[in-house]
Amino acid sequence: METTIPTISDFPLGEPNTGYAQYFSGKSWLAPLTSNKDLNVPLSNVTFEPGCRNNWHSHTGGQLLIVVGGVGYYQERGKAAVRLEKGDVVEIGPNIEHWHGAAPDSWFAHLATNGSPSTNQNTWLEPVSDEEYAAAVK
Repeated sequence: METTIPTISDFPLGEPNTGYAQYFSGKSWLAPLTSNKDLNVPLSNVTFEPGCRNNWHSHTGGQLLIVVGGVGYYQERGKAAVRLEKGDVVEIGPNIEHWHGAAPDSWFAHLATNGSPSTNQNTWLEPVSDEEYAAAVK
C-alpha cells in the first residue's frame, strides 16, 4: 500500500531513515541539511509518520530539537510527556534518557542537532512500549 506523505514543513523530507530504523517504532525520514564538516554543526530534518517514535536514548553531548511541522511528543524518563507543535524548541541535556515522536493522529517533523558533535555518542535503549506511548499521549 502506497503512503502519501504530506508536506508539513518547508524543509526537505529526505530519504527513508533506514540507517536508524531499528531504533524507531514506525517509519521516519531523514534529510541532512548541513554538509560543511569544518562548521561542526550537523543539522537534519527528521519526519515521523503518525504514531512513530524513537526508542529511549541519550546523547553524551545533549540534543537540540526545533519543531517545524505537525504535532509530536517529547518525554524524559521519569517525567510527564510534553506535547510539541511548530516553533517549539527542546533543549536536552547530556546523558538525559528520552524519546520523541509523532502524535498518534499527526505527522511530525523536527530539526535535530547534537551538542559536541565531534565527541557525541548516542546510547540507544529499549523501545517505548505501546503502553508507555498511550499513557504519554493521552
